[in-house]
Amino acid sequence: MYGVCGCCGALRPRYKRLVDNIFPEDPEDGLVKTNMEKLTFYALSAPEKLDRIGAYLSERLIRDVGRHRYGYVCIAMEALDQLLMACHCQSINLFVESFLKMVAKLLESEKPNLQILGTNSLLQGHVPFGYFEGFQQNKFVKFANIEEDTPSYHRSYDFFVSRFSEMCHCSHDDLEIKTKIRMSGIKGLQGVVRKTVNDELQANIWDPQHMDKIVPSLLFNLQHVEEAESRSPSPLQAPEKEKENPAELAERCLRELLGRAAFGNIKNAIKPVLIHLDNHSLWEPKVFAIRCFKIIMYSIQPQHSHLVIQQLLSHLDANSRSAATVRAGIVEVLSEAAVIAATGSVGPTVLEMFNTLLRQLRLSIDYALTGSYDGAISLGTKIIKEHEERMFQEAVIKTIGSFASTLPTYQRSEVILFIMSKVPLPSLHHPMETGRTGENRNRLTQIMLLKSLLQVSTGFQCNNMMSALPSNFLDRLLSTALMEDAEIRLFVLEILISFLDRHGNRHKFSTISTLSDISVLKLKVDKCSRQDTVFMKKHSQQLYRHIYLTCKEETNIQKHYEALYSLLALISIELANEEVVVDLIRLVLAVQDVAQVNEENLPVYNRCALYALGAAYLNLISQLTTVPAFCQHIHEVIETRKKEAPYMLPEDVFVERPRLSQNLDGVVIEFLFRQSKISEVLGGSGYNSDRLCLPYIPQLTDEDRLSKRKSIGETISLQVEVESRNSPEKEERVPAEEITYETLKKAIVDSVAVEEQERERRRQVVEKFQKAPFEEIAAHCGARASLLQSKLNQIFEITIRPPPSPSGTITAAYGQPQNHSIPVYEMKFPDLCVY
Repeated sequence: MYGVCGCCGALRPRYKRLVDNIFPEDPEDGLVKTNMEKLTFYALSAPEKLDRIGAYLSERLIRDVGRHRYGYVCIAMEALDQLLMACHCQSINLFVESFLKMVAKLLESEKPNLQILGTNSLLQGHVPFGYFEGFQQNKFVKFANIEEDTPSYHRSYDFFVSRFSEMCHCSHDDLEIKTKIRMSGIKGLQGVVRKTVNDELQANIWDPQHMDKIVPSLLFNLQHVEEAESRSPSPLQAPEKEKENPAELAERCLRELLGRAAFGNIKNAIKPVLIHLDNHSLWEPKVFAIRCFKIIMYSIQPQHSHLVIQQLLSHLDANSRSAATVRAGIVEVLSEAAVIAATGSVGPTVLEMFNTLLRQLRLSIDYALTGSYDGAISLGTKIIKEHEERMFQEAVIKTIGSFASTLPTYQRSEVILFIMSKVPLPSLHHPMETGRTGENRNRLTQIMLLKSLLQVSTGFQCNNMMSALPSNFLDRLLSTALMEDAEIRLFVLEILISFLDRHGNRHKFSTISTLSDISVLKLKVDKCSRQDTVFMKKHSQQLYRHIYLTCKEETNIQKHYEALYSLLALISIELANEEVVVDLIRLVLAVQDVAQVNEENLPVYNRCALYALGAAYLNLISQLTTVPAFCQHIHEVIETRKKEAPYMLPEDVFVERPRLSQNLDGVVIEFLFRQSKISEVLGGSGYNSDRLCLPYIPQLTDEDRLSKRKSIGETISLQVEVESRNSPEKEERVPAEEITYETLKKAIVDSVAVEEQERERRRQVVEKFQKAPFEEIAAHCGARASLLQSKLNQIFEITIRPPPSPSGTITAAYGQPQNHSIPVYEMKFPDLCVY
């Protein structure tokens, strides 16, 4: 019966007759529009028949594909498209299954034209092009934009993801066909993403099984953008080519995918990118990797930026033993991504990032020293190239600086403290590694971390020096300045200069000179704030001491003296008040004495450099103070030197070929800046002349024991100084006098003089132990030892005296009362003590 109905058209179901009527006898005539309107009206009037219509159309399409009747295939696809766009009922899900079945059938075909038809509905060569002129819209993408009334719980897109991804990797010999197939695959992936990305009831497109296919397919087309651009015949045809460029389409699709990613999906989207870059060795050229992550960072939501940074940090740790070029590429990509992320929300990733980079820096130093990743070279060990590790270290330092420059002031201060805490310093409780390898590792680590700190501090702007240079940071930094290594000391000076240069005056002091008029420098000078005054009261002596000790180093070169001059000049401009100016002048005069006396046996160049440094700074500070008599004295000495001793001026010393004098022992007083004269001229202008008369003497601290500079005489002097404070030769303490207003006033006025007297006494003690004969020192120490022994005997006599007797005392010889000891059992206790 059913067979007879199939042969007789009048007995066939109505929906089949309506479907058959839309197909013309000649496929070139196209879809019969009037009959298509009847079919559409029937589908809208009887929605329960929609699934049967779709199944019958699918059956006809499969049959036509098998018989190579591609014209009817196009007509069937067009009819399906019109029905899909016109019908929005609850039963459309079953019709969609038929649509997807037909698209899958076309995609399964090995013919490129059928694959393109499955997505772009484009068949050239088999039917006239004019027939498909209005048939260019991507059917799958169009379907993806349809909002269904009810979700489909059983629908799967696994086949489409796999097939579209495969089309994205098409390698057809014909360039035009290859381009169209790749673009069809990209559009198909775009349709899948749009259809499933925001529907939790359908297939989860963010699963790794899908992301591992979608993301590499898009990156593969992005990777070949140079090839597509190089094949453009002329600039006039460039706009047309851009529309057919798979790279442009892949980038838009990737941006859309990442823009739709939620917080929990970022990791699954980024991991395939990292794997793709690893598998194709794309870290070493770095250009493509940087471009990919720029697309990622600008596409995702700003609050998700730190997740990408964390992924890159984890990937860097995972590649700790990879080649230095690979690690350098990851670090540079991290640098670009971190700068973009800093404009959004980085959160707790800041210190994590710096911690990872510093750890990688330490590992790189170990690799460069040992020559292998395992610490020992064997037959299977990969040999490490030192210059590649150095390149990686420079990339890490550059990344630290570029990222820190984007951070706010408070976070930047935390980063500075964090890096400084990682610098290995000698201490009493934590000695540094010994041996050649340990010393090299410590030195390289110190240099690399100080380089990083210099990068972070460059351009650092902070109005309050107390917060910019807190005590714990400044103490560690200045302790590093006492290292014997000249390169480390130079880094410390550069870091201090970066912090102090708040008005951009640093470059104006790059050349040491004695300008007759410093107005040509156009210095930006502000009044010292109250917070800066407090900072100098607390840390000035510490700064002066380290500047003084650095000047005495015989390994200094021209860069050190230029940095010292810049540091002194910036202190005078940024932090100067009357007291600071006086102390700086005393400090420079003390440096002049170092060059003149030459107790350190400095080379000739160093002594001439100290003379020239003092002349340049005093010339600057005299013009800043604008005291005519002071300026005149400095000018007279400089003119005298120009005529008779040019080797004591910066213009002859700090040049490529310095002109020096081999005899500096007979320097006449006219060549020197005299402290008495300066005190006289400045005292008449309101400066503290008493303080100016006192020579500067640096204080000795425990840091000297760790800096390997302190002499044996200085070590003994500290011991003698401690003994002298507790010596029994000192006079008996007088009774406490009454504290009055006049007493307090006198104490405040005389406090400075007393402090200077104490420093002078210390200097004399040090000088005595440095220059006195050994017999005299031995006799002095012997006398001190006998006095100390007598004092100890008195203490022991008091401490071992028997306990006092409850019954009273008896009188011994010399009228001294002596306690009489009785047994405990004979003692009489009060009644309250008996229970």
